[in-house]
Amino acid sequence: DPVLYLSNPEGVSRVQRRRALDALAKLNRETFEQTGDAEVLTRISQYEMAFRMQTSATEAFDLSQETADVHAMYGTKPGEESFANNCLLARRLAERDVRFIQLFHWGWDSHGAGANEAINKGFHDRCREVDQPMTALLKDLDQRGLLEDTLVVWGGEFGRTPMRENRGGREMKLIGRDHNPGAFTMWFAGGGIKPGVSIGHTDDIGYEAVENKVSPHDLHATLQHLLGIDHHKLTYMSQGLPQRLSNVTQPSRIVTDMFA
Repeated sequence: DPVLYLSNPEGVSRVQRRRALDALAKLNRETFEQTGDAEVLTRISQYEMAFRMQTSATEAFDLSQETADVHAMYGTKPGEESFANNCLLARRLAERDVRFIQLFHWGWDSHGAGANEAINKGFHDRCREVDQPMTALLKDLDQRGLLEDTLVVWGGEFGRTPMRENRGGREMKLIGRDHNPGAFTMWFAGGGIKPGVSIGHTDDIGYEAVENKVSPHDLHATLQHLLGIDHHKLTYMSQGLPQRLSNVTQPSRIVTDMFA
């Protein structure tokens, strides 16, 4: 299954699953009447959502429904695991009004310690694996009129140093770069973003951001604004203290320069 436990266990029909959920919902409603605990109602809603997903998601995950031209554009092969397949699936989910979709692609920790992630070896493969399908996803969303209200964000945890990594003073045949939180790039597309705009600058060697810096808290504030959320009001408790994705102790700015 593309999603774990999407299918019913062997020997269990959809009708049997529906009856089991109805019986469970009845017990949960009785529990709510006795306790008044709102979490019980939330649990009922979650079970119902899971059942609806079982009945509808199978069709959404079936990439064989796409045309040969679409598969050629993405570089997809139905039935195989690939980032290209994930990108095409992301478009199919966006078409069905799924609110948040996250794609992950591994292999970017390019220290040069192994060939599969070294900049002069496996890094080339990582770039090839994402370049065509990501381009196709943006083009596809745009052609279908979905990009204008779909915010696409590409990024990672941190940047890499501009200089070559040299572990233990040894000359390494494989080329790598160390972690660098001082400067890195993320890009945005669609969803109210102005195309062709670059925000911020690094020093001459790309080691540290020096002008018009955007902090992670600024990024969170901007993302929430684009989603229609007031970042000052999205507060949660952690270890007894109020917290916000956009910081509590210092002000965060919404980066309006990137807005269309």
